[in-house]
Amino acid sequence: MLRRVMLLLVMVSAIQVQAADEERAVAIVNSVCKVCHGADGESSSAIYPRLAGQSAVYISRQLEDFKSGRRKGTMNDIAANLEPDEMVALGKYCSSKPTKSHRALDPDFTAVGKYIYHNGNQWSGVAACASCHGEEGAGTDELPRIAGQHMRYLVSQLREFNERERTDENAIMSSIATKLTPMEIEAVARYLSGI
Repeated sequence: MLRRVMLLLVMVSAIQVQAADEERAVAIVNSVCKVCHGADGESSSAIYPRLAGQSAVYISRQLEDFKSGRRKGTMNDIAANLEPDEMVALGKYCSSKPTKSHRALDPDFTAVGKYIYHNGNQWSGVAACASCHGEEGAGTDELPRIAGQHMRYLVSQLREFNERERTDENAIMSSIATKLTPMEIEAVARYLSGI
């Protein structure tokens, strides 16, 4: 009986901590994040990434990278004020939100992007995006969800990798993006925004 009571107390305590973390995340989102990323992580502006459905671990790591300066951008000043537990709570909050996709307008051009995403380009040495980001573009704890992302945002990030303005820890993304032509970048981004 005592064991059951103790287990119940531990469960209640864990639920209370989880609720407090979620409340803190909602407060941060409503006071800071929603201006650019929307209240549910569905940014209405194509220049800001959609965060809904991203891996909680990936989001918290990106926030850490912005805070430390390993990643550069508008988020540096915002992340500077976040505590590690707040980054984790924000990651969990965004990952719990449902994702949306855009309708692809040019099916032929989108088909080129789909081909490159799933097969790469053997003539230029571009690897298939799906080999890292997954068949559905859902990403992992280490790599972002790119399915349903704003086309314009995807284009800007691929161009930054292409021009080495943005780097990653192991340089894989930069080595792939530098081989992409502007047309391939547009086609892949269009395809991904529609899935």
